[in-house]
Amino acid sequence: MAIIIKTPEQIAVMRTAGKIHAQILNTLEKFIQPGMTAMELNNEADRLVRAAGAVPAFLGYQPDHTYPKYPASLCVSINDVIVHGIPTDEIIIRSGDLVSIDLGLEYKNMFTDSARTVMVGEVSAEKKQLVYDAYEALARGIDAARAGNTVGDIGYAIESFNNKKYGNVRELSGHGVGVKIHEDPYVPNYGKPGRGAKLRAGMIIAIEPMFNLGTSDVDFWDDMYTVTTRDGAWSAHVEHTVLITENGPEILTEL
Repeated sequence: MAIIIKTPEQIAVMRTAGKIHAQILNTLEKFIQPGMTAMELNNEADRLVRAAGAVPAFLGYQPDHTYPKYPASLCVSINDVIVHGIPTDEIIIRSGDLVSIDLGLEYKNMFTDSARTVMVGEVSAEKKQLVYDAYEALARGIDAARAGNTVGDIGYAIESFNNKKYGNVRELSGHGVGVKIHEDPYVPNYGKPGRGAKLRAGMIIAIEPMFNLGTSDVDFWDDMYTVTTRDGAWSAHVEHTVLITENGPEILTEL
């Protein structure tokens, strides 16, 4: 699929969608409490999305015919689960957990994508630093998302900030977003300046670093979605939908 440059009308819809998206994630972040189940969190996300006049983009999502349909509205990835954790009633959120909430949203036929890692209760200093550094890497990647740069510049900004302090997941990446929840270009969290797809005004991409406290190696579960760290180390995943403009990057999924 070719890279899609969004029209002014599409961008206007995605700006509105992004504000809705950010408000929902703000609400979910405050909603998370020790003792609740991942399914309770999912159900609240679904309720908030629909109350805002939007549709949960992940529910029923199927990357291709070999995958089962994703069965939930929210990805809830706890501790050593990097991404795409499937919420259930059996998964209990506990104090000290790192909980990544990844939400895809469809609003007026346009899509936005954003994720946060939430620290629940008392979290160790090492794990707090992991989360802070993941957010800083996201900020560095966004700053590199400028017209005339490339996806390699984004990946280099993320990877060079990490500087081998954490496992930097390579099998998963950011992506284009807008007309579909996943579009071209592929936006890796590593790279070389000037390499890869060139960024142009009107492109909209999801940038999403994933840092592990241990190795960068991952395991893909048989459910076709859940991805965990191979060594059981904890992980942080953060993401924003970003518009490339002539005047620099614009984060759509923040208030």
